[in-house]
Amino acid sequence: MLSTNPFDDDKLREECGIFGVWGADPASAIVALGLHALQHRGQEAAGITSWDGTHFHSHRAMGHVAGNFDRDEIIRGLPGHVACGHVRYSTTGETSMRNVQPLFADLASGGFAVAHNGNISNAMTVKKELVRKGAIFQSTSDTEVIIHLVATSTFRTLLDKFIDALQQVEGAYALICMTPEGMIACRDPLGIRPLVMGKLADGYVFASETVALDIVGADYVRDVEPGEIVIVTEDGLRSISPFPATYPRPCIFEHIYFARPDSITGGSSIYSVRKAIGAQLAEEDPVDVDLVVPVPDSGTPAAIGYAQQSGIPFELGIIRSHYVGRTFIQPSDNIRHLGVKLKHNANRALIEGKRIVLIDDSIVRGTTSLKIVQMMRDAGAKEVHMRIASPPTRHSCFYGVDTPERAKLLAANHDVEGMRNFIQADSLSFISIDGLYKAVGEVRRNDIRPQYCDACFTGHYPTRLTDQDEMEPLNQLSLLAERVV
Repeated sequence: MLSTNPFDDDKLREECGIFGVWGADPASAIVALGLHALQHRGQEAAGITSWDGTHFHSHRAMGHVAGNFDRDEIIRGLPGHVACGHVRYSTTGETSMRNVQPLFADLASGGFAVAHNGNISNAMTVKKELVRKGAIFQSTSDTEVIIHLVATSTFRTLLDKFIDALQQVEGAYALICMTPEGMIACRDPLGIRPLVMGKLADGYVFASETVALDIVGADYVRDVEPGEIVIVTEDGLRSISPFPATYPRPCIFEHIYFARPDSITGGSSIYSVRKAIGAQLAEEDPVDVDLVVPVPDSGTPAAIGYAQQSGIPFELGIIRSHYVGRTFIQPSDNIRHLGVKLKHNANRALIEGKRIVLIDDSIVRGTTSLKIVQMMRDAGAKEVHMRIASPPTRHSCFYGVDTPERAKLLAANHDVEGMRNFIQADSLSFISIDGLYKAVGEVRRNDIRPQYCDACFTGHYPTRLTDQDEMEPLNQLSLLAERVV
């Protein structure tokens, strides 16, 4: 099977998306619509679990929401006024049905379903201890650790067991949980992963992004605060904050790439922020060219901002087909090259003889940028420059983003000139870390306590990385063995 979406193959994958409804019937139909809006956050698998007041019902499937949850018989099999759902791109755990969420277990207190966006950075360490004590895991997902910690907690009430479980995990999480008693929504104490709350008639909605609220007609109420646990039952809604107060560190990459442009994050329009990033990039890294060309689709808002700030015309020099997914053809080099053109093609009549600057959101491995630059040269571009709407990605993410290991990150192994030479552009520049903060409306304080998690750029991780620290000596031994061989 050949992917015909080569530009997206070299992107940071957008963790997962979660959506929950309390107080609508059938809740599962609303969840399915919400997951459609969050499809960009996870395209590997999708699942919905509902509660009808007596029983839990689940349907999980590999692939997109469309085709799996747009049939009446599926929704009819998920009855009830409470439901939660999940779209997945695996960052921890293999690609298989047993890892598709929401995960569900029958505990002593009753059924417990959980949908998770993020990554538990000490999951391996906690799992080893749980297995040593006799726990039997049914998946390889880090999310299952939370279920086992709830199940084995010695506290009396389910809420106290849940809090006890969260106090034993590290990393990033936005969770929507369902129990016979009610729905629980929460974020990690640093608020690394996003979660918002909305109102739908007499019910409540929780989602990874505000765009999912828009799609189902819910009114945005507020963000779930970092470290906050919101509980919805038949008695109403209440909120607790059981963790010590700290400085939030939401993921700054939500502003750059992960969130949909029509979402609102931290009170700011994602589209407007991305235009501001492009404008700041034009101030920091101007170039004398004829056209500003976005790399579709993620580079488009930044390219508009760059063009408006610089006064250089904005043009669609790369045309994307939205009707090509995957093609079942033999992946020979020649056919693979033709498959690339099914998805993206240069607008030759516009590009030929022109000096252009390409605007993209990031460079990961660099293989995509190399293809794009070559595509522009093949179309007759006189000069091809690149400007990137984020600082160089030099470090891996351990908070729910599928980042390649550091050895495969182009910026971890080359300076900017080396990167420029690799992608064969005439020039290459990235927005500065201070410029990025300025574009999102902040002045970066310092490396120790910035307002966002920017570890993929700076290497300053806001939490302990227990599993990674334990693996590091093994990684070093592996590298040593490779050198010896």
